[in-house]
Amino acid sequence: MAAHDPIGLAIQDYLKTKKPADIIVTADLCDDDIIPVEVLFRTFDEMPSLEQQAMTLSKGRILDVGAGAGPHSIYLSELGNHVQAIDSSPGAVNYLKSMNIDARCMDILDLKGETYDTILLLMNGIGIAGTKGKLPDFLKHLKTLLNPGGQILCDSSDVAFLYEEEDGSYWMDLNSEYYGNFKFQLHYKKESTEIFEWLYIDYDNLHDIASSVGFKCKRIEIDEHHFLAQLTLQ
Repeated sequence: MAAHDPIGLAIQDYLKTKKPADIIVTADLCDDDIIPVEVLFRTFDEMPSLEQQAMTLSKGRILDVGAGAGPHSIYLSELGNHVQAIDSSPGAVNYLKSMNIDARCMDILDLKGETYDTILLLMNGIGIAGTKGKLPDFLKHLKTLLNPGGQILCDSSDVAFLYEEEDGSYWMDLNSEYYGNFKFQLHYKKESTEIFEWLYIDYDNLHDIASSVGFKCKRIEIDEHHFLAQLTLQ
């Protein structure tokens, strides 16, 4: 197991023991959170409605970005789709390969010269862009990976509610570029990732930025603060 791979270690432990454990998420702007490891292995019936919608809309040659333990890749592959999965976790990629998923350990920004009909960025996957300021260039890169008529299916959350005061007003750091720019670190047992940037983008800003770089952006479904969006080439 590679160093600094808590996700991979958690996946391998769960496969050996089937005992649920938690991945701890620490952040600079909110309280600690947990990711139950068994969630990484969820079936279609266990997915939230937004993810089920994304599964239904997925078509053609599919790229699953940040695939983790591959609930989306495995489901779509079982339906007969051609799925390519990528993830930065060596342990996750090893597991995906054992499940006969075409998987590679790499960063999406390093992927070039290949094209897809559907790019999946689920579980707040658009956050891989890092910050709101980096989102335009990130989307421009994804454009180079899309076939004509292709689509990006991504979900994110408007986290403005985290800054709401009891009187209904909102506290914001005026020195910050955007309230959805976070810095996270993942921990499992004694393994931790490096601190990394992660973006939670509200739909209006996603729509405006996507439009500015040549995408048509459509909100497919919303569940409180969480939404699924479809980006297609204009």
